[in-house]
Amino acid sequence: MNRRLAFALIAAALSPAAAHATEAALGRSITGAQVTPYVGIVPPTPGLNVSVSYINYDGSIGASRPVPIGGSTALNLHAKVDLYAATFAYIWDTGKGRWNFASMFTVPYIRPSVSASLFVGQRSGSVNDRASGLFDLYFAPVIASYHVSEVEHWSFGVYVYAPTADYEKNRLANKGLNIWTYTPAVGYTHLYDKGSIEFSALAGVDFYSKNHATDYQNGGVFHLDLLAMKRTPSGWGFGGVIGVIRQIDDDKGATADRLNGFKGRSYGAGPALAYKKSFSKESNIDFTLRWVKEFDVKNRIKGEPLVLNINLAL
Repeated sequence: MNRRLAFALIAAALSPAAAHATEAALGRSITGAQVTPYVGIVPPTPGLNVSVSYINYDGSIGASRPVPIGGSTALNLHAKVDLYAATFAYIWDTGKGRWNFASMFTVPYIRPSVSASLFVGQRSGSVNDRASGLFDLYFAPVIASYHVSEVEHWSFGVYVYAPTADYEKNRLANKGLNIWTYTPAVGYTHLYDKGSIEFSALAGVDFYSKNHATDYQNGGVFHLDLLAMKRTPSGWGFGGVIGVIRQIDDDKGATADRLNGFKGRSYGAGPALAYKKSFSKESNIDFTLRWVKEFDVKNRIKGEPLVLNINLAL
């Protein structure tokens, strides 16, 4: 196993982060954006690694569907989010064996832009809002990888999202969510045809703390992503991704009660493209790009997320 595989696992933590179903109709996870290539593998080579990621999400929710956001209710919500993130991962020096371990820390920067017809009490009006700045920091104290064989691998981790970014009640666009989020996740990778064909999967559940500024409690959200990829000797890889998001219990609070719990779901599928360029045995760069078309969406923003990961091994 090459050290570059560590980036794919660590970069999975970059994807679950967007705007505010859940409050503001999105939440931490985006359909089809969580899984990355080789998500089940932490390799044995120790050291510090860095990767960068970009997510573009542009979506809306129909005018007839009220959405809880910022302590009020909105209709005809449209949101565009650009999220940039840098992840620092340290692979522990545990040597070759069945288990390997890593820790990661991510610094994200977000640029949300939101428009809606906003309702505060009996008054309403069209509102546009935008923001930019550091997003909520997140980290994983321990990511463990179990190697069943050279071709079959599992990973286990708990990702923690801290409410470190600025948040203002009654704003449409906020730099943070004002809530803690804990996401236990399990990854799986199986390699076929001497490693040229890969199947990876990532499943997790987002558990949210209460937003005390708005008295809103998001329900837990289950997400499952599947990725298949065929790689060629030239360094190019071609494949596809499937994503499922299902809220497992209702939101809670006065606004959520008026919306019958605002329980949401979404499905998505799309192509994935990868390219790897090696400079030496341990030095290379990987690009992974995917586009996902969401469908059968309920009580969530519906859009077409674009995800780019750039992984550097130096």
